[in-house]
Amino acid sequence: MATARGRIDKRQAILDGAFAVFARQGYAQACVQEIADEAGVAKPTVYNHLTDKATLFRHAIQAAAQSVLDQRLAALKPLTEPGADLRTTLEEVGHHLVRLHADDRSCALRRLLYAELTHFPDILDIAVESGPHRLNQALADRLARLILAGRLHATNPDQAAEHLLALLIGPLESRSQMGTRQLDDTELREMTRAAVHTFLQAFGAENAHARQPAE
Repeated sequence: MATARGRIDKRQAILDGAFAVFARQGYAQACVQEIADEAGVAKPTVYNHLTDKATLFRHAIQAAAQSVLDQRLAALKPLTEPGADLRTTLEEVGHHLVRLHADDRSCALRRLLYAELTHFPDILDIAVESGPHRLNQALADRLARLILAGRLHATNPDQAAEHLLALLIGPLESRSQMGTRQLDDTELREMTRAAVHTFLQAFGAENAHARQPAE
């Protein structure tokens, strides 16, 4: 058991080291020796776990994407029991999501995907499986429960989730210049409040009556 645990830990160290090197150097300039040094293992150990540089790249991207997704899914947890103040809970969740989207690892992952997609078209499948689509599905599930409980007014929770994520991420991408400019927390909170306000104007139950057509 200890041997198996050690092998898993070593593989994770290799994947983390590989992602760090690929993020710094890009795929073409990265070398396996540098990855081994980053991971704290011998070069043959890298090849024992992952047979070649291309395989290493794919697995490193997949592991990073899954890690990023897991963090985002955890950020949605407060929506399971949002309490009486839905606006505040949505702002809390939204702020957590934009902070995760703007962190170094997430920005590096997006840059790598954009840069290497033409050389590795199959990594698009990784992006779909562990990317925004999965987050949208999970958020739609939380919003569907709020709709059933009468806390939101919408007929399509998938569409409502798309709108909320677009309101959160769209301004962030623009203001951060696609992750090249760091935003302070005050600005992130300001964007989140504006996004949630607009979302509730469209989907908030308290505004549903105002949107009904006059008889």
